[in-house]
Amino acid sequence: MMTCVRRALLALLCFNVLTADVSRAQDTRPSGRPDLLSSTDLFVSGAGGVHTYRIPALITAPNGDLLACCDARRANPHDLIGSRDIDIVLRRSKDSGETWTDIEVVCDFGDGRPASDPSLIVDSTTGVVFCFYNVMDQDQAPGEFRLYVQRSADSGASWQAPIDITDDLTPPDWKKDFKFITSGRGIQRSNGDLLHTLVNLKRGVRLFGSRDHGETWFLNDAAISPGDESKVVELSDGALMVNSRVNGKSVRWVHRSHDNGRTWASAADPRLVDPACNASLLRYRSRSDGRKPERLLFCNANSPRGRKNLTLRISYDDGQTWSDGKVIDPGPAAYSSMTVCPDGGIGVLYERGAQGLRFVRLTLSELTDRADRLDDDR
Repeated sequence: MMTCVRRALLALLCFNVLTADVSRAQDTRPSGRPDLLSSTDLFVSGAGGVHTYRIPALITAPNGDLLACCDARRANPHDLIGSRDIDIVLRRSKDSGETWTDIEVVCDFGDGRPASDPSLIVDSTTGVVFCFYNVMDQDQAPGEFRLYVQRSADSGASWQAPIDITDDLTPPDWKKDFKFITSGRGIQRSNGDLLHTLVNLKRGVRLFGSRDHGETWFLNDAAISPGDESKVVELSDGALMVNSRVNGKSVRWVHRSHDNGRTWASAADPRLVDPACNASLLRYRSRSDGRKPERLLFCNANSPRGRKNLTLRISYDDGQTWSDGKVIDPGPAAYSSMTVCPDGGIGVLYERGAQGLRFVRLTLSELTDRADRLDDDR
């Protein structure tokens, strides 16, 4: 009789543990942030035969859809050098992040040719979406980084064939260098030029872009240093600002140019604490708000050591000062990418440690504790 009682108690205990685990798995609110809007785990590592999902890229397509891209690292968590099978994949939302389509493949070169580090630019003049990434042929040219772009003329519904632009951008003596296009997103300047960042760990960060809507590509000669993965933004006066990860410094470095990138003034920003991690920088614009184009958004792992405490900040003076910010996720969090939704909401796609990628959406009012909001929010 006692044996039966023990078995019943053990079964009840196991049931309680299992149901508690299911409840926790379904609760996708960031720990300690119950006031945030609901979030969605878009790419879950270990699901669908993919070992690890990493490297977020998020943008709003010309038709208003949100496009969320990332690496699907099939066999292991490693970058290009340590992998043979990484694909670029995508999910789409037609309702500003409320619901999402199933995972689609943008690029799959097959075993031995991994593609990694997606980044996106929308050309608002032509309606073309550009997807950049880096490729390595592990069998024919191991250790050589190649730079690719694909374009879509239908807001990411279909993609043209991949184009290798390595030789268009880099001189021959860069062939064996550790070089890559920064993941996340680039920009279109007010004059229509496309602009993005290319990292060469030996020679510094460079700007690259196109003045003819992606028909040809140029590389800016002026090196930006120090810097690793970097984001560029055009300021309200037309100047350029690059915000850079710098390894071993525990803060971000900011580089400014008032001559279209020919020269740069560089300084560490001690207010932007960082554990040496890719971040996200974005000019906030909304179709329903033309009053304050000087708003900038910055999102990073706000921690001197360890990738955690993802924080979103706002600036009203072209990055001279920043708000204390809103904690998006206090737990493990690394790379992030942002976009402005068609209704003015702010979308953030970020890495949750090794678990995968999560999407969170919040309003300008929520970010600023109601100090700043769109007319539609009032």
